[in-house]
Amino acid sequence: MGKRGIGLLIVLLYSFPFAYFALYQDFANRTLLGYFIMIAATLLLSFLGARYSRPIFPVIGNVLSAITSYYFINAVSGNERWDSYFKPLSSCQYFILISVLNIIPQLLAMRWADRYRKMSKN
Repeated sequence: MGKRGIGLLIVLLYSFPFAYFALYQDFANRTLLGYFIMIAATLLLSFLGARYSRPIFPVIGNVLSAITSYYFINAVSGNERWDSYFKPLSSCQYFILISVLNIIPQLLAMRWADRYRKMSKN
C-alpha cells in the first residue's frame, strides 16, 4: 500500500466521532475512559499518518472527526440532562475545548514521527 493508500486509511479511521464518544462515555458512564481512548487513538493515528504518509492526512482526519462529532452532539443537545451535565459550558463549547486540547498531543506525535523518519534515513 502506498503513501496515498495509507493516508486514505488514516482519514477513514479518523472519521470516527472521537470527541462525541468521549463526551458520551463521560455522560452515560461517568468515566474518563472515553477521553483516554480519544487521546490514544488520535495520537496513534497522527503518528502513523505523519510517519508513513503525509501530515495533511491527519489534518483532514481531524476535520472529519470534528464534523461527525459536532453532528452527533447537536443531535443529542436537545436532551436537558445532556445539556446540564457539562455546566458551566454547553456541550458544544466543551466539545470545542477538548478538540483543541486534543490537538496538542497529536502535534507532538507528528513531530516525533518526523524525527523518527529523519533518523531512519541516516
